[in-house]
Amino acid sequence: MATATTAGTAKAAGSATTGERELTDERALARLQREHGPALLSFLLGLTYGDRQRAEDLMQEALVRAWQHPEAFEGPYESMRPWLFTVGRRLAIDARRSRLARPAEIGDGVLATTPDPCDLTETAVASLDVRAAVDTLSPEHRAVLERLYFSGLTVNEAAEELGIPPGTVKSRSYYGLRALARCLPGYSSSAGR
Repeated sequence: MATATTAGTAKAAGSATTGERELTDERALARLQREHGPALLSFLLGLTYGDRQRAEDLMQEALVRAWQHPEAFEGPYESMRPWLFTVGRRLAIDARRSRLARPAEIGDGVLATTPDPCDLTETAVASLDVRAAVDTLSPEHRAVLERLYFSGLTVNEAAEELGIPPGTVKSRSYYGLRALARCLPGYSSSAGR
């Protein structure tokens, strides 16, 4: 029974002391890895959905924990496998929680297509597109949008300045924006419906 000898061998091999902390003997750790490593790796591959690199990292960390805790070799069990699997499972859970707590990483493709905020070319092109689109509007719609969006007036202020009711300002604003959505490239198609 190979698994029963692992714990016994680790007890016989003893532990090395470095400073204040005891560490598992390297021979016992190597034997532990030989006897339980393939099964632990297979178990961790299942927990990481087949991500071999992540499973190997978790296995390595589980073996480091065994190295740091020689008292685990002296437990009441005959095999270290359940202890290793428990440590590996907890490490996998912690790693998953850690990944979920972080914001999603952005790939290179997104960064390559994102315009540089310091580059004023995009702003200038967008400004020309907006001006050309605004010129296609009826004078009534253009007057409302100019006051609301370019002058920054409220609906009531624009209504007072134009001499029309606030409801008419809202209506012209709505239909003017719909017309702009059809004229401007890159606008959301849902805005024009």
